[in-house]
This record gives sequence, C-alpha cells and structure tokens, in this order.
Amino acid sequence: MDWTGKTVGYALSGSHCTLAEIMPQIKRFVDAGANVVPIVSQTIMTTDTRFGSSEEWQTQLKAITGNEIISTIVQAEPLGPAKLFDVLLIAPCTGSTTSRLANAITDSAVLMAAKAQMRNLRPLVLAISTNDGLGLNAANIAKLLVAKNIYFVPFGQDNPVQKPNSLVARMDLALEACEAALQGKQLQPLLIERFNY
Repeated sequence: MDWTGKTVGYALSGSHCTLAEIMPQIKRFVDAGANVVPIVSQTIMTTDTRFGSSEEWQTQLKAITGNEIISTIVQAEPLGPAKLFDVLLIAPCTGSTTSRLANAITDSAVLMAAKAQMRNLRPLVLAISTNDGLGLNAANIAKLLVAKNIYFVPFGQDNPVQKPNSLVARMDLALEACEAALQGKQLQPLLIERFNY
C-alpha cells in the first residue's frame, strides 16, 4: 500500500519496556511515505526508566517523524475538528489506556486523540501491551473488540508460564494492521502465538 499523502497518528502510552520495539515500526510508516504525528501520554514525557530516559524517547520520536510531539489534552483536542488522521494507532496500548478507552475516560493526549478519531468514524488501531489482558482487563478488551471502527494489532500471551494474564501485540504487524483497518478489515489471525517457546 502506498502511504504517500496519508497522515498517521502514532500514539504511545507508558509500556516503557515496549518502546524500543516500536521505534522501528514508526520508521516503517515514514519510509512508506506517511506523515506520522507522534502523540504521547504524560508518563512518556516525564518518566525515566531502566529502558531509557524520557528525553531519549522524545528525541527519537522527533527525529524519526520530523514532527513535534502532541502531549497534552489541549494540543490533542483540535485533532477532531481538523480530521487530521487517516488512521490512529496506539502502540503500545497499556492496560490502563485500554480500560479508560473502553469506559469513555479522556484524561490524556492519547485518549483525547482516540476520542477525536472515533468521533470522525475513522479507524483506531490498538497494539495492546498489558500484564492483565486475561485478568481484569479482559472485559475491557472484549468491549473494544466489538466496537465500531476499532481494530487490533494481532496479539497473544508473551510469557504464559511466569505472567499467564499478560498479552502483547506483535508490534512488527502494526503497519499491516493499519493497512487492513483502512479497508475496514481486522488483520487476521487476531490471536497469535506471541513467542515460540
């Protein structure tokens, strides 16, 4: 698919252990010709972890996309009226973000962008990364699975032995999932073996 002329909202919530995995995926969209606008939750803007500093991640996002980062609700609110995004991808989409989205809570730039995208009846793609996907968050994922215009990057258990409730998307399928979503389709198979073990 030719992404030239398409604008992708790429939203990141605070699954810090997944950030290194998704940076090359952002570059795939850029290399395919898309204009990628980064949107981040407050934790990405303010939290340094063993996986990298906030400043490092912000620098990478700006360098890869060539765009400024949207990080506040006020900055994200105009996205709805502007109908800016052909597709919005939340990757990684944490359990916290998943639960808020499923329950119509808008308390971050990422969730405001998602609300704007849904208002415009345009595709919203989720790449979940949550330790309780088969726990309390299973109900929220189920709500989103049947919601109109919401699609998922294929996901599976990432560590069934030590973290049996944990679900993580195959981030390397983010672009393909967005291509399918733009055609009104869910990329299949949805449930995959996340890691061979």
